[in-house]
Amino acid sequence: MRLEKIIMNRAFSPLIRKERKFLPVDFKVTDWEHLLPYYEELKNRELNNAAELGKWLEDISELEAVVSEDACWRQINMTCDTTNKEYETAFTYFCMEIEPRMKPYGFELNKKLLACPFTEDLDKNLYFPYLRSVDNAAKLYRDENVPLQAEMNVLAQQYGVISGAMGIEVDGKEYTLQQAVKFLHNPDRTIRETVFAKIASRRLEDKDKLNELFDKLLVIRQKVALNAGFENYRDYKFRELGRFDYTVADCFAFHVAVREHILPLHTKLVKDRQKRLGVDTMRPWDGDAEPVGVEPLHPFADAKELTTKAIEVFEDLQPYFSGCLHTMDEMHRLDLESRKGKAPGGYNCPLAETGVPFIFMNAAGTMNDVITMMHEGGHAVHSFLSDPLPLTAFKEYPMEIAELASMSMELFSMEHWDVFFKDENELKRAQLEELERVISVLPWIATIDKYQHWLYTNPGHTIEQRQKEWLDILAEFSTGITDWSGFDEYRTNFWQKQLHLFEVPFYYIEYGIAQLGAIAMWRQYRQNKEQALDNYMNALSLGYTKTLKELYTTAGIKFDFSAGYIKELAAFVAQILEERGVV
Repeated sequence: MRLEKIIMNRAFSPLIRKERKFLPVDFKVTDWEHLLPYYEELKNRELNNAAELGKWLEDISELEAVVSEDACWRQINMTCDTTNKEYETAFTYFCMEIEPRMKPYGFELNKKLLACPFTEDLDKNLYFPYLRSVDNAAKLYRDENVPLQAEMNVLAQQYGVISGAMGIEVDGKEYTLQQAVKFLHNPDRTIRETVFAKIASRRLEDKDKLNELFDKLLVIRQKVALNAGFENYRDYKFRELGRFDYTVADCFAFHVAVREHILPLHTKLVKDRQKRLGVDTMRPWDGDAEPVGVEPLHPFADAKELTTKAIEVFEDLQPYFSGCLHTMDEMHRLDLESRKGKAPGGYNCPLAETGVPFIFMNAAGTMNDVITMMHEGGHAVHSFLSDPLPLTAFKEYPMEIAELASMSMELFSMEHWDVFFKDENELKRAQLEELERVISVLPWIATIDKYQHWLYTNPGHTIEQRQKEWLDILAEFSTGITDWSGFDEYRTNFWQKQLHLFEVPFYYIEYGIAQLGAIAMWRQYRQNKEQALDNYMNALSLGYTKTLKELYTTAGIKFDFSAGYIKELAAFVAQILEERGVV
């Protein structure tokens, strides 16, 4: 009954915005002077009873939604066109001139809420995670960190500017690095090697620039940690990210479990591909290739076809899901194709006031693009499902549940990929690629996460020390099958392609935790599709009104990344692969 209510109450109309009750209808975020009166009013308002507290929280929520959506559009515009100086200026202005002035008021409002006697009357079943986050933010706040965090935000976006300018030429035509990846699927090994060498060479052109940028970020991040009373940025960031449900020790246990129980399966998959390719030695350009005579998968021709087919897949899976994508398409909230000057990567950006998110990606017509679309579509569905919650803060859920939404959608959608692949053999190949990715990504996640632990617990390290540690950790989670000779320098700087290290530090193990959860969701889905989808939607509709463990329980799975659980889930995937004659 509850699930039906969620679906019935969601109107897929292209709303301009929700009704405003605190800010004027025509108010736009321009500068701090025009925002200041609203923050002052909230700061100074008397709260004499529980009803006044409730109205005060609603008004804060509205202000947060308006400001958040404005900030998001500034970032969206800049990532869609990194060459546009007006977009860059608008984003930088918000980071340097508006956000730093908001933060002290955010701190004062948090203190006001925590000190208010009527806060005790709030429904703990709904408000517990929010109040816990408010208390955490208040304890971490330092005035001296405000300008440093603003500087970090601006610097981090330079990664997108640098990477967005990277491109190579193939057969006289220019391609972004995201577009060029499709050549690595080509059956012609000579073409793959040529393109891989060009990609590696182009990335190395900016290695010093990226090292310089990263060094600046490391210095500022460490200073922020020290200002807040922490020994290092790792410990500070764990607190800032609100990792209440697991510890540093749990992360290290995850690394060990992945190495022991996932890496052997990954090794088998690499050997299987080597056998299919019929090559004596695997090279870096062979990892995504198919044998000679087998054409790469061509799931769609352009962004329009990708959109149409994704909507059809979601319709087959659950009509509510297709309604989400259709609304986004109608409202021009899909920017899918790769082009020069566009930042790398992909994301779903929730837009708090209108409630309709934005998907950004760099599609080039490959199978990976289908997976990315399913992934970001899962995030989008999460945005829609949590949108009816009464406070903006309730929709600011942790990445461990956000990525569960996206990664589960990848696996749920697999049996409906016949929309992209009419040939049964091609469909099976596509599904195998997804399962290979599910397994191969876990050692990579462990690599990046363990590397981040080292980076931030060894402040002041040199570039040479950083490179050595990277190679040591990379070797720990590699199969050892691929021969990288001739590309040693590229491999030494391979970490630079991971945008999270630059833009969102320590946000990465969430993918690993959620990937395990997604495998568990898929196992549940194979047992009872309707129940699994109901559990999925019910969990996502809760936003962050429950703890992570409670959200996973609602989804019908465990919040667990112990060695025993990882071994169990690895065995499940191995069984599926064995049934398909792979391992």
